Amino acid sequence: MEPPVFQDIDPAGDCDCPGCDRLRRALPAAPAYGHHGARLRTVAVAAAATAALGAAHAVPAAAHAPERPGVPAGDEPDAPQDRPDTPQGNRAPLYGPTGRPAAVAQLPTITRAEIIDRARGWVAAKVPYSLTAYWSDGYRQDCSGYVSMAWKLPGNEWTGSLGQVAVRIAKADLRPGDILLFHNQADPHKGSHVVIFGGWTDTARTSYVAYEQTRPHTRSQTTPYAYWSDSDRYVPYRYKGVTEAAAGPPGGGGKSSVGAGTPYPGAARFGPGADNGYVTLLGRMLVERGAGRHYATGPGPRWTEADRRATRAFQLAQGWTGRDADGLPGPGTWSLLTTGKGRDISAGPVPGAPPTGAVPAYPGRGAFRPGAENRHVTLLGRQLVKKGFGKHYTSGPGPRWGEADRRNVEAFQRAQGWRGGAADGYPGPETWRRLFL
Repeated sequence: MEPPVFQDIDPAGDCDCPGCDRLRRALPAAPAYGHHGARLRTVAVAAAATAALGAAHAVPAAAHAPERPGVPAGDEPDAPQDRPDTPQGNRAPLYGPTGRPAAVAQLPTITRAEIIDRARGWVAAKVPYSLTAYWSDGYRQDCSGYVSMAWKLPGNEWTGSLGQVAVRIAKADLRPGDILLFHNQADPHKGSHVVIFGGWTDTARTSYVAYEQTRPHTRSQTTPYAYWSDSDRYVPYRYKGVTEAAAGPPGGGGKSSVGAGTPYPGAARFGPGADNGYVTLLGRMLVERGAGRHYATGPGPRWTEADRRATRAFQLAQGWTGRDADGLPGPGTWSLLTTGKGRDISAGPVPGAPPTGAVPAYPGRGAFRPGAENRHVTLLGRQLVKKGFGKHYTSGPGPRWGEADRRNVEAFQRAQGWRGGAADGYPGPETWRRLFL
């Protein structure tokens, strides 16, 4: 006997037919998106940024062509989907073939906090992916150029040479600022890829924050270890010039490599509305202590909710509660950070995240229309991966709805025994509920 078809229907918000009207009254309220709620992308900012670079380092227009993250070019049913579409250039000086190789006696040194801070700079700028263009800082806009930039190397390396400025390490030794490198010996310019390790996102060490340069632009997101594809071929490496904070006894005693000896500037420097260098310094110290996953684009000089969450996570790690863990740095918090004392932030769940098993509110079908871009699409994609329905992603779920999302949703719906219109690849309330059960 064939299983019944489940009609997974989200009533249209702007339809006044009796059927939709009854369904709207029966379903719980959700954020309104309407039929045309998808946010449209704009190229004005990218165009302005390109003009500002000047003729010497202008990025070719083709490098800014918008693409949907997670969807390979030519996403037909039989298209290969085992590797990220991230071709790369060879070794090159800063600013490309016309630049001059830097003469250095030894590799420059850099702290882990600086590496992550530099990596986040490209994430915030949404640097377009290109294997031929060079950003205003002189680094090539591909995956290996991104790592070269984050490590502050004197030139642009590629996946075949990054191992020469780094040492191979074990998975257990990975720390923020290290990399996961896959150099495809069979065809170096296809399949090869490298990402920057930003810290574990779970205690089991099955996923981590990856900073990577991929199509359409630089991004950071939670990624299964070691990567979405070719996972067994990614190798952990550590830059030879990275400087580690001095180790201390358990529970404290080490000396922070960022902010050491800086006096507490006063409570007025922190909190809503604050915008100063002390906020940036606080964020960098917190990143060194394990708070990197709380920041999407920072740390920066303007106080944000990310700073409050990161500070509170550090305070909770000390066992503090109540007003002592309010997310605002007082003299005690500042002293522990600037001296390297106290406990680091664990790699457990982010405080304030919904408990495991909780079903988040369904945002409405408008959140998943073609062209939609929002956090609900990312949340949906990550849950599909957790449930084992992420095979159509080549570089992980992102905030922009694409064909890879639709095909993964369709596979999940068909696994429920649904057919026809109930398995169209667009999540309705019942698809959403079952995904998060």
